Amino acid sequence: MRIASGQFSAGTDPQRNLQDVRQLMTTAARGDAELLVLPESSLYASNEPASVLPGVAQPLDGPFISAVAASARDLQLPVVVGTTEANPDGLPFNTLVAIDGSGAVQATYRKVHLYDAFGYRESSGISPGAVDPPELLMVGGLHFGMLTCYDLRFPESSRLLLDAGADVLLLPAMWIVGPGKEDHWNTLVRARAIENTAYVVTANQTGPLATAYSIMVDPFGVVVANAGESPGVIFCELAAERIAEVRVRVPSLLNRRFRVVPREL
Repeated sequence: MRIASGQFSAGTDPQRNLQDVRQLMTTAARGDAELLVLPESSLYASNEPASVLPGVAQPLDGPFISAVAASARDLQLPVVVGTTEANPDGLPFNTLVAIDGSGAVQATYRKVHLYDAFGYRESSGISPGAVDPPELLMVGGLHFGMLTCYDLRFPESSRLLLDAGADVLLLPAMWIVGPGKEDHWNTLVRARAIENTAYVVTANQTGPLATAYSIMVDPFGVVVANAGESPGVIFCELAAERIAEVRVRVPSLLNRRFRVVPREL
């Protein structure tokens, strides 16, 4: 199947962000993508403390996701996009929303590991998602699992998705700039692909706040597409045969002697 990743720099104007999202969706559809992955925090992004996020959060039937869903329906393009989801019981969630080609919400993922690192406290404005059984997407004969940004630093989250049947890991992100951060990004994305013998498809935000360089990595750890620094869309062909070939050569999933058992489960 043909997958696309779109990167851009979201700001504090949700309507402007929506315009950028629609442009990336149109480009992906014209490139015959069967699924487009967009960054974390596509609704709203800034260098403000996370405490501002409850004031900008929207429900999943609010204007932002509803507009993305309408574009998905018009373009017949499934899309995964990051938003700040209003939570009537407390602080909002950092949520990924998977929308199918008819405009219906197919699955969601609420970020489990909050970015309380590098001097930032995401938990001051966001509730952590529960560790529930993963909701996988089925597109083009492949199963997709979703992670968000800081989850990349926790290999057990990726392995949980593999155990649930994922062939491809989708990683929307807003990987904040800083010393060593680009190197961490590339190293960790490739590591998750190599150790799980799975594709990893990322969609990062661009500068000035984030590092850009959205990459797509095959199950052997080969970077097959790189978006560089500028906003835009990249494409990659995913093949079940490639996954099977690598897993015969490197049967690490069969050879392991440990399993992931989340405390919440």
